[in-house]
Amino acid sequence: MCLAIPSRIVEREDLRAVVDVYGARREINLMLMPEEVGVGDYVLVHAGFAIQKVERDAARDALKVISSIIEEVSREDRNAAETQPVARSPRGRDAC
Repeated sequence: MCLAIPSRIVEREDLRAVVDVYGARREINLMLMPEEVGVGDYVLVHAGFAIQKVERDAARDALKVISSIIEEVSREDRNAAETQPVARSPRGRDAC
């Protein structure tokens, strides 16, 4: 299953662009885009190709929802790690 995260175009040259998602940048190809896009636009990327333009408000709303999901999963992971028993060897010493 793929999850398309809106990616903001930060650089553009011909059919190549650089997008930013949560500070991570990657180069993508624009040849499959049915409409013109530029710096500041949001696109959905699949396999390195921009495939659809996303309206700014919709992209920002989606990014907020995704951020809240990431925060919740991180919180659950921290809570689970804090409640895990410490592994001990049969002699009562911490396992190596």
